[in-house]
Amino acid sequence: MKDSNKSKFVCQVCKKEISLSELMPGFSVRESIVDLIKNSGCEWNPKGYICINDLNNFRNQFVQKIVQDDNGNISSIEKEVLNSIADKDILSKNISEEMERNLSFGERLADGIAKFGGSWSFISIFGIFLFFWMIINIFLITVHPFDPYPFILLNLILSCLAAIQAPIIMMSQNRQEDKDRQRALHDYQVNLKAELEIRLLNDKVDHLLLQQGQRMMEIQQIQIELMEEISNRMKK
Repeated sequence: MKDSNKSKFVCQVCKKEISLSELMPGFSVRESIVDLIKNSGCEWNPKGYICINDLNNFRNQFVQKIVQDDNGNISSIEKEVLNSIADKDILSKNISEEMERNLSFGERLADGIAKFGGSWSFISIFGIFLFFWMIINIFLITVHPFDPYPFILLNLILSCLAAIQAPIIMMSQNRQEDKDRQRALHDYQVNLKAELEIRLLNDKVDHLLLQQGQRMMEIQQIQIELMEEISNRMKK
């Protein structure tokens, strides 16, 4: 017996002979996709076949049409989503880990300083430092202290520390904002892909239900004809 998967049929779009395992029957293609195929100038016969590659191309065009009808235009982010649907790629990924791997030494240092500067450890250590500085200059070194009251040297140190710490913290905050922006764009891509996949799935389910309903009606019609034929025979 000849294996049906090895049989070759002609694709209605590319006109190439392709094995049956890489073809889809025309009646199983959704009407929305069929309309795109007909509008492209290809002859269509529901009893014929279409190859998987051409079918995926028209599916991608259909999804592009959905996005364009909703948004008016297609951005580069949406094109990436459409390409992932066509290529069946996975968009979900850990943005934080990817950005952490690409950090420079300066960015890592800025994050470390910002993290330490906003912790209770820094507040405690700096508070203890200020306390001992004042104690030393007021009580321990009563004669010619190196920084007498009102602690001008200490104020200079604090001013320099604040002047250096502020831009470092801003660098870390800017990078955090960029990470949040990238995460938001990635979430939008994942949500858009999920929405488009759901739309395609709904169209496929509707098409299958319609096709199944038509077949059920054909089966019922055949049963009615058989019943009528049996009834006529019994009357004779």
